[in-house]
Amino acid sequence: MTVLGAIAGILVVLGLWFWWAYNRGIALRNYKEEAFSTMDVYLKKRWDLIPNLLETTKGYAQHEKGVLEDVTKLRNLNYGNMSDNEKVEVNSKLSMGLSKLLAVAENYPDLKASDNFQQLSQELASIEGEIATSRKYYNGTIRELNTYIESFPTNIVASIFKFEKGVFFEIEEAQRENIQIKF
Repeated sequence: MTVLGAIAGILVVLGLWFWWAYNRGIALRNYKEEAFSTMDVYLKKRWDLIPNLLETTKGYAQHEKGVLEDVTKLRNLNYGNMSDNEKVEVNSKLSMGLSKLLAVAENYPDLKASDNFQQLSQELASIEGEIATSRKYYNGTIRELNTYIESFPTNIVASIFKFEKGVFFEIEEAQRENIQIKF
């Protein structure tokens, strides 16, 4: 075997690896986009449910304006014009606001007994379960993509083709604490 043959063999192996690494990066990026798209459907369902939940709650919990206003303010943002990262951030804050809103409802037996509120609460609980499942899948795809981007030698290919790390969909530190409603 000549030196030229060995160099050609090495170049072919490197070329095949480079081709594989590029295609792997594209696949991981597409998995991330598919996972976000799936989660986004559930986030949008929750987004559309919130006005009805707020309207039902307003009549019963007049002096809980702070909680109602916070959730209303978040809900009034234009969901369609947000980037994926903004959707993740706003929905994390919205989750915290909805938790507070449902905790407030505990103090209003008439509200809890309302058929409309019960139906909306059940629908919200179902959507929250779907969001949790899709968030788990989304975060798994982000982990895979980020590992690919940060690991040697695929980080070279990722940097050449400007693959970007994804942002995990995590709860904020404030959401980890118990919600306390004080009157």
